[in-house]
Amino acid sequence: MAKIVFGMNQSLDGYVDLHPEMQVGPVLFRHWTEHVRGLAASIYGRRMYETMRYWDEDDPAWDAERRDFAMAWRKQPKWVVSRSLKSVGPNATLVEADFASVVRGLKARLAGEIAVSGPELAQSLTELGLIDEYRLYLHPVVLGRGMPFFAGPRPGLRLVASEPVGEGVIRLSYVPT
Repeated sequence: MAKIVFGMNQSLDGYVDLHPEMQVGPVLFRHWTEHVRGLAASIYGRRMYETMRYWDEDDPAWDAERRDFAMAWRKQPKWVVSRSLKSVGPNATLVEADFASVVRGLKARLAGEIAVSGPELAQSLTELGLIDEYRLYLHPVVLGRGMPFFAGPRPGLRLVASEPVGEGVIRLSYVPT
């Protein structure tokens, strides 16, 4: 049985928006590449999937680390939860209805970790009791605005690990209580 994990970079005040102050340095970038490489699958909300589609097409300006991440991301099976998208890219499956059954099926059928990407999708899965772990990658910045990590009521959580991962970022891992 797979473990469903929701993890994202976030500011000290709880926002996950892409922002110049939240740039990922080389150590953290390698961490994310290894994380993606080790996943059994990923489940994306529409907005996060559209952001990540950047990695589907090669960019001649990429260095070796970015090409490595792109290859890991492309190989990973992806499920995209959306009512508005009509199609998705390579190695991706569109989930338009009954996403809870799809996620339960993936969790039962796959082994390893399944990453959830997108706060709103994560909130829906939290409400269904399907998230097994939350990983907050805290960056030493305060943004004061943006999309919060928790898109709704915060679940009861218990800290199970903390680890520095590079460039002043610390990963906090929580499980539901």
